[in-house]
Amino acid sequence: MKKWFSLEQNSIAGKLYGLILNIFVPMVLLAGVILFLLINYNVRNSSVTGNITTASRFNQNFKSDVDLKMYYYVIGSSQELPTEDIEAARTLAQTLLSNSTDPDSRRAAGSVLGLCDSLTASIDRIQSTEGYDKRIEQLETNIYVITELIEEYMYTYLYHEAGQLAALQQRLNRMLVVEILAVLACLAGVVVLAVRRAIRTSRSITDPIDAIFRRVGEIGQGDLSQKPPVQADDPKLSVLSRGIEEMAVRLNRQIELNRQEQIRLRGIELSLIQAQINPHFLYNTLDAIVWLIETEKNEQAEEMVTSLSTYFRSFLSNGQDIVTMNQEQQHIRSYLEIQQVRYKDILDYDIQIDSAIGQCLIPKMTLQPLVENAIYHGIKPKRGKGLISVTGVLAEGRVTIRVSDTGAGMEPPELEKLRYQLENDEAAGFGLVSSYKRLQLMYGAACSFTIDSRSGEGTAITIQIPFRTEGLHEEIR
Repeated sequence: MKKWFSLEQNSIAGKLYGLILNIFVPMVLLAGVILFLLINYNVRNSSVTGNITTASRFNQNFKSDVDLKMYYYVIGSSQELPTEDIEAARTLAQTLLSNSTDPDSRRAAGSVLGLCDSLTASIDRIQSTEGYDKRIEQLETNIYVITELIEEYMYTYLYHEAGQLAALQQRLNRMLVVEILAVLACLAGVVVLAVRRAIRTSRSITDPIDAIFRRVGEIGQGDLSQKPPVQADDPKLSVLSRGIEEMAVRLNRQIELNRQEQIRLRGIELSLIQAQINPHFLYNTLDAIVWLIETEKNEQAEEMVTSLSTYFRSFLSNGQDIVTMNQEQQHIRSYLEIQQVRYKDILDYDIQIDSAIGQCLIPKMTLQPLVENAIYHGIKPKRGKGLISVTGVLAEGRVTIRVSDTGAGMEPPELEKLRYQLENDEAAGFGLVSSYKRLQLMYGAACSFTIDSRSGEGTAITIQIPFRTEGLHEEIR
């Protein structure tokens, strides 16, 4: 019990204990009232019943016994007097008088006592009277009359007590009905109050818990915005809600820090990949220029130097790593112009990129490694002239770019090996890996990179990315 009083009133345990007390105490009081009514009914009924039972012990042959004994005494055939019978009647009358509450019953019992005294006095007078005739006269005028009155008053007592018992029974029945109705009304009131208190207590407990549950679900779905804590009577639930909100704020802050760190790392990684591509392309181009000079093809070497200068001016793009599709188209056009100077006899190209995707953002030098791969692994190994086609279209919010060639192509085992190497980030040709990794860095699972090839017919690389015209610059800063 001491523990109960030590509980905080607004705590869950305190509310539950309070609810138990609110139900238990009224029930105990009602049980006490019912027990009291039953005991009172039993006592009152037992009192009257006891009086009737006591009165029933009265000698039914009292008059005949006393009259006979006095007659024998008067005629001299016996010296026995009815003293014991009279004392028994007197004692019984005194008992009934002390236990009775009904006025009529008390008067009847009192009359029996008075008559017993009168009977005793009449017997004493007969004892002191001389002569047979006088004794017979006193016997007939006093003794017989008094004994008859005693019996009559005793029966009168029984009549009044029986009537009182019947009346008491009726009153008790009416009272019992009223009391039962009152108890049922009180019980109904207690039940209603208990149910209302139980509902309020339940809501004061379950509503905050449900609100906390919903909030945890929102956090689980990614809603980490700071919200007011759940209001609850129980301080523990309030502390729990505040802790969840503080955790959400810290988690949101940490996620933002991680996102910024990932953006920074992606920018660094993209820059590193880009730094590897630039020397690779420059080396190949300078090697071609040297070869042209050595073969005294100075005019072609001059054209290549001019194209290279144009290419790098457009390639620098004010230091940006993300460019528009128009800028990327200019890069690969300059690149193919440079390569066509060297491979004029075997290389043709065609660029058909829809103007609708001209402002779509893409990592710089995504297509150039694919074109380079088509030249060195498709066109050059094939005898005769080959065509490189670059197309780009927009459909259902996605941009599809296709770089295909009519080169040597690949056998199925070689194609499967290349696909496996790309998916598992293994060395499969630096140009293809760089383009694939940069697209993944920018678009993640939203991009696709597929390779199709048939031996003797050529190879086609298809890229699909979301159509985006903003946002990528900020994501790699």
